[in-house]
Amino acid sequence: MFVVILFGAVVGSFLNVVILRLPEEGASIVFPGSHCPVCKTALRWYDNIPIISYCLIRGKCRSCKTSISLQYPVVEVCMALLSAALYVRFALSFDFLYYFFFVACLLVIIFIDIHHQIIPDVISLPGIVAGGVGSFFCTYLTWQESIIGILAGGGVLYLIAFCYYAITRRDGMGGGDIKLLAMIGAFLGWPSLLYVVFFSSLTGSIVGIATMISKKESTRLKIPFGPFLSLGGLSYLFFKPQIMYWWQQYIEIMAR
Repeated sequence: MFVVILFGAVVGSFLNVVILRLPEEGASIVFPGSHCPVCKTALRWYDNIPIISYCLIRGKCRSCKTSISLQYPVVEVCMALLSAALYVRFALSFDFLYYFFFVACLLVIIFIDIHHQIIPDVISLPGIVAGGVGSFFCTYLTWQESIIGILAGGGVLYLIAFCYYAITRRDGMGGGDIKLLAMIGAFLGWPSLLYVVFFSSLTGSIVGIATMISKKESTRLKIPFGPFLSLGGLSYLFFKPQIMYWWQQYIEIMAR
């Protein structure tokens, strides 16, 4: 468990680089090495230890004393905890690696979409392919569920976006959200899609309404939908038995 958590934190440190540099046109996620985004001073190895270094330097650059975003340790902690949860769920197996890649992609998408309101195709499109191909070796779902999930995931949000535009003549959903749901369908299968869409719509509406009230914005306030889709996918991955149980209870109550 310790090794798995450490591995997750180290990958989380790399994901911070991806989150920061991927939206920048022409930027490399490999070169140059980690450095202060303000003074550009290269980080020493002992300033680049996940979570620990941030605490030791008290969240400030050692050279220019500029505050470092809390996002860095948050991403590292999140990836460490997700890695631990995957280990508990799947042990050390192909499924662990398969869904480790999935949750890493979702974590990057959450933060990039929050900051830039984009979901990079370089993540979602390879994710769709990886999810579909990996489903042939995964024990969590069948390849049929994955393939249908890709087609239905992309199709459901495309239909919603098309209907919204037909009624309002405004774009209410970006193409990135459509590709993201297709990727979620690839990794979780078509049975997950109803829950993911419901969860993301409910939580997105709550956050959107609360934001409009607090900021006194108009109904045209743009709220990134990718984080809610991603959180829906993560919750389904780890709480599928509980979700299916309560769904069955709901159906039985409604059938009486």
